[in-house]
Amino acid sequence: MILALAVFGACSVEMVEAFTIVLASGVSRGWRSALEGTAVAVVVLAALVVGIGIPLIHVVPLQALRVVVGGLLLVLGLNWLRKAILRASGHKALHDEDAIYARTVAELSEGREAPAGKLRWREQPRDATGFTVAFKGVFLEGLEVVMIVITLGSSSKHLGLAAVAAAAAVVIVGGIGVVVSRQLSEVPENALKMGVGIMLSSFGIFWAGEGASLRWPGSDLFLLALIAIFGATAFLMVKALERALPQPEHARLASSEPVRT
Repeated sequence: MILALAVFGACSVEMVEAFTIVLASGVSRGWRSALEGTAVAVVVLAALVVGIGIPLIHVVPLQALRVVVGGLLLVLGLNWLRKAILRASGHKALHDEDAIYARTVAELSEGREAPAGKLRWREQPRDATGFTVAFKGVFLEGLEVVMIVITLGSSSKHLGLAAVAAAAAVVIVGGIGVVVSRQLSEVPENALKMGVGIMLSSFGIFWAGEGASLRWPGSDLFLLALIAIFGATAFLMVKALERALPQPEHARLASSEPVRT
């Protein structure tokens, strides 16, 4: 269950970012090329999961696989967690998908006489730029998901479950994205990244330890303890960094004034 949630959360975050690019490409360059680029990218990513994930399960010894996979997940998870903590504490700007969408549309629409997205499907010419932008956006964002699916799925011997969770995220987030269209800023992206970072870091330490023949107290239940430890640490770090932020000028002036009695 935790594995499926980790994969679903990671894929949801990347889907929001990929959807921003596809939406901008479709509106400005034409939906035909944007959707074709998206479809090709999804096929390539699925082939990577099948071509790499299945051999890992059947060829690489489980102990060695878990040590390597645990290290990769820990590095990836800590990177997500670091950025999420910085954003939550105000030390790093939050991801603004609406601003990214507007900027991408402006860049892709530059020099075009009419938005291709307003033409009928059959009237839209195949646009190399729209295809490339959509393919690149989906492929690059999806590569991180592929790595998570392969690592989590292969080390737990549940590659199918991980793939299903990723596919569910693609369908659900894609469907919601179509309904809400450009209101991408409503998605709690940083909260999702924080949760995924905590879970990936916990899985990383847990499987690296198991691969090194370390016996965790309570066996698999210790994974919940690791999640709680990482969650509490992230919360404390956010609070500490919030206090470390410099006060606004008006607050410093107010605090320096003597108290009148």
